[in-house]
Amino acid sequence: MNRIPTKPEILDWISENPTQTAKRDIAKAFGIKGAARIDLKRVLKELEADGHLEKRKRSYRDPDRLPPVSVLQVTGPDADGDLFAKPMEWHGDGVEPVVIVVPRASDPALGAGDRILARLTLIKGEEHHYEARLIRRIGTNPRHVLGVFRKTAEGGRILPVDKGSDKEWQVPEGATHGAQDGELVQAELAGPKTRMGLPRARITERLGDPSAARAVSLIAIHQHGIPDSFPDDVMSEADRAEPLGLKGREDLRDLPLITIDPSDARDHDDACYAHADEDPANEGGHVVWVAIADVAAYVTPGSALDREARLRGNSTYFPDRVVPMLPDRLSGDLCSLHEGVPRACIVVRMVLDADGNKLGHAFHRGLMRSPASLHYEEVQAAIDGAPNDRCGPLLEPVLRPLYAAYEALAAARERRQPLDLDLPERRIVLDDAGQVTSVQFKDRLDAHRLIEEFMVLANVCAAETLIAKKTPLLFRVHEEPSAEKLDALRETAKASGYALAKGQVLKPAHLNRLLHEAAGSDEAELINMSTLRSMTQAYYAPQNLGHFGLALARYAHFTSPIRRYADLVVHRALISAHGWGKDGLQGVDEDELTTTGTHISDTERRSMIAERDTTDRYMAAYLSERVGNEFEGRISGIARFGIFVKLDETGADGLVPMRAIGQEYFHHDAETNSLMGADTGLTIRLGQRVTVRLAEALPTTGGIALELLSLEGEALPQGRVSPAGRTPRRGRPKPRRKTDKAKRKLKRSRS
Repeated sequence: MNRIPTKPEILDWISENPTQTAKRDIAKAFGIKGAARIDLKRVLKELEADGHLEKRKRSYRDPDRLPPVSVLQVTGPDADGDLFAKPMEWHGDGVEPVVIVVPRASDPALGAGDRILARLTLIKGEEHHYEARLIRRIGTNPRHVLGVFRKTAEGGRILPVDKGSDKEWQVPEGATHGAQDGELVQAELAGPKTRMGLPRARITERLGDPSAARAVSLIAIHQHGIPDSFPDDVMSEADRAEPLGLKGREDLRDLPLITIDPSDARDHDDACYAHADEDPANEGGHVVWVAIADVAAYVTPGSALDREARLRGNSTYFPDRVVPMLPDRLSGDLCSLHEGVPRACIVVRMVLDADGNKLGHAFHRGLMRSPASLHYEEVQAAIDGAPNDRCGPLLEPVLRPLYAAYEALAAARERRQPLDLDLPERRIVLDDAGQVTSVQFKDRLDAHRLIEEFMVLANVCAAETLIAKKTPLLFRVHEEPSAEKLDALRETAKASGYALAKGQVLKPAHLNRLLHEAAGSDEAELINMSTLRSMTQAYYAPQNLGHFGLALARYAHFTSPIRRYADLVVHRALISAHGWGKDGLQGVDEDELTTTGTHISDTERRSMIAERDTTDRYMAAYLSERVGNEFEGRISGIARFGIFVKLDETGADGLVPMRAIGQEYFHHDAETNSLMGADTGLTIRLGQRVTVRLAEALPTTGGIALELLSLEGEALPQGRVSPAGRTPRRGRPKPRRKTDKAKRKLKRSRS
């Protein structure tokens, strides 16, 4: 057949044979040979010009159809659990097709934001247009691009808000989403980077003025992909929830279980009460009750609330807002142990002897009513002799017994020797407009330590009970430091005049000895920070590997189910283990718990990074009006590109780039973590006192740049000065001199 097929015939063939769309495939299908190929090429060109076909290298495809093998981005499961994805490139005139991902048992778990290479099958007569089978997960590119839009004649560019990033993104003219110059925008990748030029992106959301005070945490939320709005089905489920009564619960409303939280706490998920043990066999002993909101009664396995809570993993806290794990109807109301209202709870009753050793414990599912919601400062003031009207009536019957039990637990803690780091915590204070008014260091009161010790003990009880009842759970695991990190800590300690013993099984007590020796010295903060950096990251897992930092063999998170999914899992495990109802942890295996543990460990790290980035941006905003001022600080980090300095006044970290350190070349010694001047031999080490000048503070990225003025109270030496008055950059690798042969070659190429 040498007849040239009609345009509809060609389009039908390409539609029915999406994997055979090269010109030779089409020619072979219609029997076209010889000179007739020229006519076929003309018809294909016309179809391409009319927009019916799109040429991709040496093949043609219908632009209103997706290629049989496509790059997709997973958008997440729907209410029925079906996994959907969208094409990364869609050039058709019609509505973007709907793609459902059909996983095989051997496929890895996919989540929202994952990019995959998939084989597509066109489906007719369904709500979705294609079914996708995973070929492989691809790439590690960010799901979204967040930055400041700068308009150009060809569309625009997006300048990054990531500190230290200089990568820009090109936005074609038709993909700006109406963004104005200088706006903060969110975009998504719109195709691979070309060989020459910037990667392309299309703007998906306009977020307003990046310099606005409330934009600081918004940047972090979008930058790290933290879900900050609840789907309609989740909100509907939460709105239908009602307060729970006594059915199936013990009546604990007469127990004076009080909550003690920060003054600006957004929820109250734990309460406590203590009294002397009346058992004559336990003279001087204590009974401590810890009650935790019964979130599991509202968030049941497989529900919309449960899926969303697991997706988020935890609540994320910023100075100006909280992104909760659960809707406010639960987190701020029904699951919050408010003063004077009945609330469902799970309670652990713990018996201690006079020395703080736990003699026994038991869990109960009950209904409580807190007589008071107090904050740390007023509780401590009451114990110190200045009770206010709220604490006065509770001082003798409630507060003093709590402190008596705490003193016993503190003695037990001293014997146990958990890691005892002393790291001041910063608190950023905002005004009503969201501007930073001050940066304060939080006081560490006995009231804080009291609650911490009670919560640690309750968590231990949860782990012990579930182990004894052989019920699956998620442990909070903190493994001991690696040998490499310990060697680095040992070097830092040695440089500061201290020693960390080697050749023994490391225990937190050994690190505490180092910390206590440095306490009160100029090196105390450095030793504390270096010890913290030597620690491994804690995580969640169904295997019990102990908690090194707390010096505990068994530990699980039980005390914060409003804001941590791990605690909700432990609550469900307790419900199943005690046979309290059908809302427990049933039918799960270790593999499923492993997947959940990995996921929520990742979301926890995501929140930590987002919170840290937000603090950095607020710090930069606070300092931006003081550019040119001098500050005192201490070297907190050393890298080949410069030194990091922690400022005394605010605790902010800034970078002194290498070019701003004196007037000589500095060699970086990675082994000793120091810098040495090539001309003067000046050595710069961790922990040294410095005076710096603030050179730059960028609220959009959180970057703070400093200039080094003095080291340990002494001005920096100027290095060796040449006769011309310039300081030679000695020690820098010298460029190679051109040989005569290279010079001749260069001369010929220019002639």
